[in-house]
Amino acid sequence: MYKNILVTLDGSELAETSVQHAETIAGGCQSPQVILMRVIEPVWIPYGDTVPGLSLMQISQLEKDERAAAEKSLNKTAARLTVAGIKTSVKIMNGLAAETIVDYVNQNNIDLVIMATHGRSGFSRWIWGSVADRILHGVCVPVLMVRVTGCGNLYKK
Repeated sequence: MYKNILVTLDGSELAETSVQHAETIAGGCQSPQVILMRVIEPVWIPYGDTVPGLSLMQISQLEKDERAAAEKSLNKTAARLTVAGIKTSVKIMNGLAAETIVDYVNQNNIDLVIMATHGRSGFSRWIWGSVADRILHGVCVPVLMVRVTGCGNLYKK
């Protein structure tokens, strides 16, 4: 049923929980391709072209370090899935997370998106927005959102 499964990861432990779901789903499909994706967002400089204490060279190094960490983490996860017999590839992209993921899904024959969601609500969701929500509404394929364990407690009074 699913031939191209995209798993979005952001480097957090929460996001890693979605990999187990991808492994289970891929195991039930014939010859699926699992794509592990991480989007590196640009460092935003709010005023002018400098941040106190950081030079443009240091900001560039931060971005390179983040990319290297993403490669290491994604390759480690890909190796684990490959050992389990799942065809896996790694994709690291630069841009705004939601928009980059939506564009990739819509342009690359993705059949299923699997992602973790932080489950923010109220003020923090209003301030930060919801990447998961923008992806859910921006693609025309099924999206499996993995919630953090114990998330039901968020709404108990």
